[in-house]
Amino acid sequence: MNYPKKAPPQKKSFSTKKKRASRKVAFSRSTAKSAKAWGGRFTKTTDALVERFTTSLPIDQQLFEYDIQGSMAHCQTLLKAKVLTKTECQKLIRGLTRVRTELRKGLFPFADSDEDIHMAVERRLTELIGPLGGKLHTGRSRNDQVTLDLRLYLRDKILLLWGSIHFVQSALVQQAKKHINTMIPGYTHLQRAQPVSLAHHLLAYVEMLERDKDRVKDALRRTNVMPLGSGALSGSNYQIDRNFTAKLLDFPALSQNSLDAVSDRDYVVEILSILSLIMMHLSRFSEELIIWSSQEFSFVELPDAFCTGSSMMPQKKNPDVSELIRGKTGRVYGQLVTLLTTLKGLPLSYNRDLQEDKEPLFDALKTVLDSLRIYEELIPLIKVRQKVVKEAVESGYLLATELADYLVQEGVPFREAHSIVGRLVQRCIKKNKELRDLSLKDLQSVSSHFTKKALTFLTVQGAVDRKAQIGGTARKQVGKQVKSWEQRFKKIEER
Repeated sequence: MNYPKKAPPQKKSFSTKKKRASRKVAFSRSTAKSAKAWGGRFTKTTDALVERFTTSLPIDQQLFEYDIQGSMAHCQTLLKAKVLTKTECQKLIRGLTRVRTELRKGLFPFADSDEDIHMAVERRLTELIGPLGGKLHTGRSRNDQVTLDLRLYLRDKILLLWGSIHFVQSALVQQAKKHINTMIPGYTHLQRAQPVSLAHHLLAYVEMLERDKDRVKDALRRTNVMPLGSGALSGSNYQIDRNFTAKLLDFPALSQNSLDAVSDRDYVVEILSILSLIMMHLSRFSEELIIWSSQEFSFVELPDAFCTGSSMMPQKKNPDVSELIRGKTGRVYGQLVTLLTTLKGLPLSYNRDLQEDKEPLFDALKTVLDSLRIYEELIPLIKVRQKVVKEAVESGYLLATELADYLVQEGVPFREAHSIVGRLVQRCIKKNKELRDLSLKDLQSVSSHFTKKALTFLTVQGAVDRKAQIGGTARKQVGKQVKSWEQRFKKIEER
């Protein structure tokens, strides 16, 4: 798998190229009244309330680029099948190009009768080039058309998502590089447990996000399947070459069952599941920043530009951005449950319920991409209060396990060693002392197994550096991990 800096429009590969620009389509209305494409069987017009209730246009107009891309490929497929002449195909593609330009510039005249972006494009195309526009829909249905659009859309978004995760990882690695020698308390049950390198702590999130990247990459394989040619549910009566269409659209695989192809939204659920995991990881990180920036901890100072104040209390500096990311995690979870609930009772094949797949997807994607962007910018600006963390890591009896392990090395069974050190901690609590304040005499008053060597186990740096196995918090190991991540990222960004 190659990872170029920028993926060309028709060439799909993972990219770290930032995509900052977004297009907005003006939702203007045409005064012209258009008949429904399906209206021949009906004797009455659709009620205005039903028009408003059933339209998906405010949501799915985001798919216009992909709808037109798919339509252009479909034109060429119909030409190959001799359904269209070369002149007709060229005229259709020129018309579609003009429609796309109008949409890009916000000049597209939407009509009240437009149910969705597909019908809006077809209506406008027919207005521009005449009845020939009605040939565009030959051999396809909106059922296979919409899932094609969605797969094309997600293919691009997956690449963007992968790149956004990468940038957050890079920011974390660079922070870690600065803090290999910064020791902080490691916690279990939110109680001080053992000293660890701050870099080691930050790299834990890099690992989480790497798994997210792997999931994103893996999801692309199941998303990158071409459904066009499935028709409404049973396939097409026309001799269309689906492999040809897939090649035009850069799909490596074809759907193999038309019923499944038009009703499948597994790939959307999978992406929403991955988005939920990403937000869960960001939420955990947010929680730590919120705690660490509190006056009770004061481990870090967050940048002013990413905090807010209180309208009443002048002294406040609130970690609102991290709190919102933590809060928006529930929103993303909700979008996953929304779609799962929508799908759970649907019989084959297509049902209008599936119109409700796009809003949760679009919202969740935007939320996650915005959150990643926030942390990409915020993480490099975090300042660590060195004095505070040094005091924290040197108090709270974090070296107790070191003493127990020393006794084990002296031949004492671990459970007995655990009890001995527990009694030492109890004495320290009564005398308001830390373990590092104890003399050899103090140690030997509890157990004769202690020798002068035991005092060397009562340093934070020693406790950290003894964890020298792969995956441990020893500074040498953490430094290797930082270097390894830097090398991996450099290779990705050079491609």
